[in-house]
Amino acid sequence: MYYLVISAAVVMFGVQFFFNERYTAKEGGGLAAVLRFSLFANAAGALILFAVNGFRFEFAPFTLAMAAAATLNGLLYNYCSFQALGKINLSLYSVFSMLGGMTLPFVSGILFFDEAFTLAKGLCFALVAASLLFTLKGDGAKKGGLPYYAGIFVFNGMSGVLTKCFQAAPFEKTGDAMYSVTLASLMTLASAIRLLIVRRQRTPLTLPAVGLSAGYGILSTTANFLLLLSLSHLPASAQYPFVTGGVMIVSTALCFFTPKKPAKRDLAAVALAFAGILCLVLFEK
Repeated sequence: MYYLVISAAVVMFGVQFFFNERYTAKEGGGLAAVLRFSLFANAAGALILFAVNGFRFEFAPFTLAMAAAATLNGLLYNYCSFQALGKINLSLYSVFSMLGGMTLPFVSGILFFDEAFTLAKGLCFALVAASLLFTLKGDGAKKGGLPYYAGIFVFNGMSGVLTKCFQAAPFEKTGDAMYSVTLASLMTLASAIRLLIVRRQRTPLTLPAVGLSAGYGILSTTANFLLLLSLSHLPASAQYPFVTGGVMIVSTALCFFTPKKPAKRDLAAVALAFAGILCLVLFEK
């Protein structure tokens, strides 16, 4: 049942890249454009989750503290990403990001949240990790970028760890939807403040840019909300390898509908990821 829930989230994560790519093609990848994208994406995400919560406002100090920690983590990830992309090829960036997003929740779930290590989980993790390494292409990293690569790995992984911490904590807290609303609202505020500070060249705000940002934000926020819900029923050490492998499969499948068709190396990576997911779904009890 809950593997179907996270499968829906995986599809949303895969499709959201379409909105990101279209936005970058129209608006460019400069800092101001990135901040505007983050501003409208998070605002749209907060609004849609507020609607899911029945437009009810809830407050708990622990929820605010965890959302603030997740916001800081997100800002640090964005900073490392912006710095690293000048020193690293896109495939290497993706490997660092996705490996971190899978590894830290996997390890923390087993070490700190009493989740059992099983053969099915181990096989899934190993096969998905191998599939990520298959996607490496082109030149490697340039000198001076090691702290940023490590930051991408750690901060993307910490996103899942913080989500697990919120879900598992025994403290008084709001519902999952309100936590997601609080996080998206704080990210919106942070993006707005940074945009005011940057004050780069002012470009006209277009309706397609707002629509693409909002579409990305709605998919991303809803998908992360589904992952938060499913963590009440699935261990993080099973969920995040499944998500990482699933996103690879969906993203590659979507490439068949674009001019840039997947290469044989990509198809081999997808085969490994699919095998890992099958191990988890068929043999994990």
